Amino acid sequence: MEKYIKNIDVATILPLADQVTYQPGQIVSKTLAQNRALSLTLFAFDKGEEISSHESDGDAMVMALDGTGQITIDGENFIIHAGETIIMPAKKPHAVFASEQFKMLLIVVFPQ
Repeated sequence: MEKYIKNIDVATILPLADQVTYQPGQIVSKTLAQNRALSLTLFAFDKGEEISSHESDGDAMVMALDGTGQITIDGENFIIHAGETIIMPAKKPHAVFASEQFKMLLIVVFPQ
């Protein structure tokens, strides 16, 4: 049987933020699903870590799970806190900076 969502227990209630752990001076990621249409990835950023500006072919939704992060979209900065969500549109430069320890779920939906 093929698994579409991996690296996480199934049929179990889980605190999503606990599924990825902070590591000093690092960005930790855990891929939950990856195919032509969709990408689901958990991230844990130590304070001061960042993903530099880049573009994606798909729309990307960030769901903040813990802490506070700074999302830059097409040169505009947004502060996001646990429980909040922001969309980074396809083909627009975007970046993520952890102003403090920050966990997020990244969902990218690619054009078909």
